[in-house]
Formats: sequence, C-alpha cells, structure tokens
Amino acid sequence: MTWTLLQAGVDSGVTTRPTFWKISHTGEVVFYYLAAVTIFVFAYGVYDRFARYGRGTEDWFDRLDDLPGRIVEAAKIVGSNEKQFNRDLVGGVMHAFILWGFLTLLIGTTIIAIDIDFFRNLTMLFTGERQSFFVGDFYLSYSLVMDFMGLLFVVGLGIALWRRYVTRKDRLHGKHTSWEDGFLVWSLFLLGVGGYIQEGLRILGTASVENGAVQFISFEQVSFVGWFVADVLNGTFQAMGMGPSESVGAAEALYPVGWWSHALLAFLFVAAVPYAKPFHMISSFANVVTRDEKAGKRLPGVPADLDADTGAESIDQFSWKEMLDQDACTKCGRCSSVCPANASGRNLDPRDVILDLKQYREEVDRTGEEQEIVAESGGVIDAETMESCMACMACMDACPVEIEHLKSFTRLNRQLTDQGDIQPSLQEVFQNVMQKGNTFGNSQRKRADWADELEFDVTDAREEEVEYLWYVGDYPSYDDRNKKVARSLAKLLEESGVSFGILFDDEKYDGNDIRRVGEEFLYVELAGHHVDSFQECDFEKIVCTDPHSYNTFKNEYPEVDFDEFADDPMMPFEIEEGWNQNGEVDVLHWTQVVEELVERNALGLSGTELDYTVTYHDPCHLGRYNDEYEAPRELIRATGCDLHEMPRNRDNSYCCGGGGGGLWLEHEEDEKASEERLREALEDTEAGQAVEKFVVACPMCMTMYEDGRKTGDFEDDIEIVDISELLIEAIEQGGPTATAAGEAGGPTPADD
Repeated sequence: MTWTLLQAGVDSGVTTRPTFWKISHTGEVVFYYLAAVTIFVFAYGVYDRFARYGRGTEDWFDRLDDLPGRIVEAAKIVGSNEKQFNRDLVGGVMHAFILWGFLTLLIGTTIIAIDIDFFRNLTMLFTGERQSFFVGDFYLSYSLVMDFMGLLFVVGLGIALWRRYVTRKDRLHGKHTSWEDGFLVWSLFLLGVGGYIQEGLRILGTASVENGAVQFISFEQVSFVGWFVADVLNGTFQAMGMGPSESVGAAEALYPVGWWSHALLAFLFVAAVPYAKPFHMISSFANVVTRDEKAGKRLPGVPADLDADTGAESIDQFSWKEMLDQDACTKCGRCSSVCPANASGRNLDPRDVILDLKQYREEVDRTGEEQEIVAESGGVIDAETMESCMACMACMDACPVEIEHLKSFTRLNRQLTDQGDIQPSLQEVFQNVMQKGNTFGNSQRKRADWADELEFDVTDAREEEVEYLWYVGDYPSYDDRNKKVARSLAKLLEESGVSFGILFDDEKYDGNDIRRVGEEFLYVELAGHHVDSFQECDFEKIVCTDPHSYNTFKNEYPEVDFDEFADDPMMPFEIEEGWNQNGEVDVLHWTQVVEELVERNALGLSGTELDYTVTYHDPCHLGRYNDEYEAPRELIRATGCDLHEMPRNRDNSYCCGGGGGGLWLEHEEDEKASEERLREALEDTEAGQAVEKFVVACPMCMTMYEDGRKTGDFEDDIEIVDISELLIEAIEQGGPTATAAGEAGGPTPADD
C-alpha cells in the first residue's frame, strides 16, 4: 500500500520521508477533493481572464509571431530579474529570492505529485510492485535544494514585508493599494514559514528517544532549516516542562493540525490567483512575451475610415494587449517614482492611469454601467492628467513587466482630440501646422532664413544631389536661440567637407509630438508630405537636428500605411506603398554623423581646445527612445571639456518637460522639470557649482532649459549650450581653418 511505502523513511531505514504522515485515508480523500476543486476554480478563473481579452480590439501588429523565440526571450528577462535590479538593488535581490524560491518550491511540489500520483501507480501497473524515485540520493539532494531555496524565498518575503510595512517605501502605497497587496505577500510568507514549521514538526515527531535524549534521523540534517526548527521546537517543548518522549508526542499531535492549515492556505492561494494580485505571475509573463520591442518609439496608426474605433469611447475599444497591460501591473510604483510629471506636481501618476482603466473595466463587467473614460471633468481619467504626460518614456523604461503606457496614453489623447477637449494653445498649434506647415505659424518662405547669416550657401537638396539630406526642424528654423544651433551645425558640416542640403520651404513640421497628443490624421498628412519630398530628392542619408524628428523618421514613418490613405482627398500626397520599411535609407541624428567625422579627423580637433567643466543632458528621444548615449559624449570629450555626469543620466535621464506637447501646454506644477534638472546639475553632480555649461543635443531641450534657467534663477550660475556650439568654439580655438566658414565678426555661439 502507498501508506506502507510512505512510512519507509520512518520504519524501514530507507532514506526518504513520509508525505501523508499522520493523515488518515479519509483525510487523503478530502485532500484530493479539495485539490480538484482548487484546480477547477483556478483554471476557470484563468480562462475567464483570457476570454475577456478576446473582447478587446485586435492589436495593430502580430504579437505572437515567432512565439517560441518570444517565450525564450521572455524567460531570460523574467528569470534574470534584470528590470527589477534597475534603479533598486534591494528590490531586485528581494524579487529574485521570491521568484526563484517560489519556482523551486512549485517544482518540488510537482515532483512529489509525479512520484505519488503517477510513478508509483505506473510501476505498480507494469511491474506489479509500487516503486518510488523519492528515495536515497535523490531525496537528499531534493531536501537540500528545497531547504536552501525555500530559505531565500522566506528572506525575500521578509524584505518585502519590511519595505511595505516598516520602512513604508512610498512607491508601494497609492490610490489603488488594497487587501490583495497584503494577501499576496502575507499568504506566501505564511506558506514559506509554515512549510518549515511542518518540516520541523515532522523531524521532531519522527525522532527517537535514546538515553533520555531526542535523536533526530541523521540523514535529515540535509534539511538544515527544518532541522534547526525541530531543534528549537524540542527545546521549547522541554522548556515548557515536557520530557523527551512528550516533546516527540507533542510534535506528532500538532503535525496534522499544521499540515491541514498549510494545505488549506495553499489551496486558498492557488484558487485566488486569477481573481487578485497573484494573477500577475501569469499576466506579467504573458505581457513580456507579447511585448513590442519598439513600444513608445513607434505608435499604432489609425485606419483611413473616420468611423473606425481609434479612441477610448468605451473600454472595449482598448486592444487585448492594453487590457493585458492593465492586469500585468503589480502596483510596484516604479513608473510613478521616475515620472517627471509626477515629480513636478502635475496631475499624473502613470500607475494610477493603468489601474484606473483596469478598475473601470471590472466595474463595467460587473454592473454594465459606463461613463466617459477621459474628459475635462467626470471621466475615469481627467484630461489634465493626459495633458501632463511628457511622453518621455521613463515609465516604460522602469516598468519590470513591459507595460506600454504610451500606447494607452496616446489612445486617451486621441479621444480628447476627437472630443475637442484640448487646451486653446494646443489647438492653435494644430491650426498653425495645418495652415502654415509649422508649429510657430510663420511663413514657410521664411523657413530657411536662419541660414542668411552664414558666409556660404546651403545647398537646395531639391535641385542637387547630396550625401546628407538635412532635416533642420521647426525650432532651429524659427526660434532665435535655436537658429544659432542650426548655424553651428551648418558650419560643422561645411567645415568637414561633406555634401549636404535642405528642403527649404518644402520642409514642414515632422509630426512626432502632435501624434503623441492625439492628432493622428494631421501626422499622417505630414508624413506623406515629407515622404513625397524625400522621393523627389537624390541623397544617401537623412540627418536630423532634433531627436524628435530623428525618432519619427526612423521608427514611425516606415510604419505608416500610406496606401490606405491614397484615395483620401484630404491627404495631399501620392504614395501608394510604404517608405523605408527595410531601412534602405539611413536616418541619423546629427551627433552620430559628426562623431564619425571627428573619428576621421575631418574637423581637425586635438581634444585639448576647451577646458570648460560641463555636464550633459540625455534627450529622451535620443537616449531612452533610441539608445544613443555615447555619440554626444564622445563629441563633448573631443572638444577637451571636462564632462561630469549628473546622477540621473543615460536611460535614467530626467526629462526637460518639453515632450508630449509640453512646449505648447500650460501646467500648474510645483517646480518645472527643467528647474529641477538644472538644480541637479549644480548640486548633485560631482563637480557641483564648478559646472559652467549645461550641454544639450535637442532644440526642445534648449528651449526648455533656457526657460528654466530664467524662471529658476540660474542665469548667473550656468549656461545652456548645444554640443554643436561647443564644437564650433573648439574649432575656432584650434586655428583659422574653420573661422573662414564662420559668421563674420560674430561672437562664438557658445558665448551668445
């Protein structure tokens, strides 16, 4: 009988342990019945969750292509805990202990089930003798690994409890904190601790009494935590006045009570998984499997049909992936803690937006009552909340489960635009772009006037073949401060001897940020216009001044289905196929181009020309969006400047506040993001007040930091310069070769 075999470790000297020790046959039947009910409740709950996703809209691209490869890559990401370690070492260690401890205990439980319910019965069927592999060296190895990994599991959960309830880490508590957060941590902690108590009771209860002392079975030492617990229990019982035999008897009596408590808690936890926070163990992995590796840097388009569901009138307009995003959220608050809008006091918490949508979806499913999802007032999400987003992608970069916040945020912004719930200043920008082709509302004929002060003519790329088609952008074309940047860059390209040209008045606004605030059809019109213009020119590469232009040309224009809009009379372009879908045309940011020129010594820099102490700000669209961190730094070092990093640099850079329409919108905020960043440069950087220049590589950053320098009272403390201005100053310091190409008699751009 199974019972005889399970008793072998106690009665026969076989190296194993009893499983249903002190549990009657009736108890075994009840256990299996409850296990079956638990599995049914769990399976139905998981099915119901995924069936709900089926009521969402189709996603815009196939997220299940190469599914085996996606699963393998997701396993690497999840298994390594790489995202959890990002910015929070203790949190990473904690989660790694919990994850790998949990998986080990789950695998261990599964091994026992296979041995008891399958292997023993199959061997009885085919050999006539019930056998077990849960003996000998296998059992000893199993026990050692389970005790060690179980200990890490309990330690990890102890850290989690400490951070949540003792130190009360701010980001772990918020609007949506509820009972299920405590249930997840406490139930797992009690299961881990309870397992060791059960192991200790078993080791003590199966011990013998020799010469008036309790003797544990010697091979159980491999279960070192359980052995320790058994020793403590024995000491406790004897301290209460029990003798050795009574101590062993007490453990035998308590074991069934503890065993059932442990089993019932385990059943409760498993059954609750699909209905509460523990579901993230499934949904988070599924979310990583179905992630878009270009999420944020590219956005889903809209169909040409004006009646298509592209906004957020109802929760079922959200795609199945957006619903999965909502369920994958673990409420860890990492996105909230890195959000510059949240830090500035704006009405935006990325976590709350995702969880508000989830809560609303569940309420609609439960009651059928609907309301406006996003509106100026009375909606699930306030319009002000979405206006606050800087589209910096910090939330997505920090999220350990690959939630694509910007995809949902853009959907909400499109709904606001459709409803007309946008600020007048943003509406004015839309009008300017529609009527004038630029966000300033200035004449297109004046777009290249910035070049009038140069001592050389800039080539018209519409008329001559060039190597580089230079997209200058709105701010370098019309904003006085950024015109100096455009002239500096023009001089760099001229000095290096490369062939470059611009589109003059055929250049319009690139569309990157109006797309992110919800004006998709205008974006498609702009993309079509530029692709038409590109196809009329003869060039090898596109170079952009602005990282925003660089991002949308590189990652989004190739995704636009121009053919779908070919018959739309409102779209003034004649393109019947996609553009640059296979990357035939290189799209580059100017720092990448000039870095290559510096490496070829085309600018004649020695690296000793300047001796400023500087810090560099990573633009979101160049860094987090497109992973270009080194080219700008190499150029700064090439001038001889002493570069000191701010604490928040590279992928942890702090947004200037200009993205996502921030340049055009009015906000109530405690402190501008630009002011906080300048404070960081002067107070938190190793060089501190010695930092002379705050270096940027983005026209929008230039605009925001020049403003923050004034409003934050930093005008006497630090200067804002573009990398191109540093390079020109270095060239002019180095000798007369570059000066001939400069502006006659004018001061160097870095001193303007």
